[in-house]
Amino acid sequence: MTEPRYDAVIHAPNRLQISAMLAAVDSMEFSRVRESLGVSDSVLSKHLKVLEGAGYVEVTKARGASYPRTWIALTRDGRRALAGHIAELRRIVDLADAPPGGERKTPPPD
Repeated sequence: MTEPRYDAVIHAPNRLQISAMLAAVDSMEFSRVRESLGVSDSVLSKHLKVLEGAGYVEVTKARGASYPRTWIALTRDGRRALAGHIAELRRIVDLADAPPGGERKTPPPD
């Protein structure tokens, strides 16, 4: 089981979405990530620099047929950090379902 661990680098909404998208694939092209998020090149680049600085993503440039292509991959450390952060978010959400006294406010649904 993954240990719950809050990660301030991943927590920013765009970085959380980037990490989640990359977790599902080996790598993804920059333009596809940008379009999925609906952000500009500069906004995506800024978030990738933060993730890359933390060692969570690897950015690779490759020659395309007519233009260079940029690929982004979540690293092993990035995958671990994302899993820990998701576990922590789930732990926090679970607090709403189990009040401190241990009694539910309402009965659970059938």
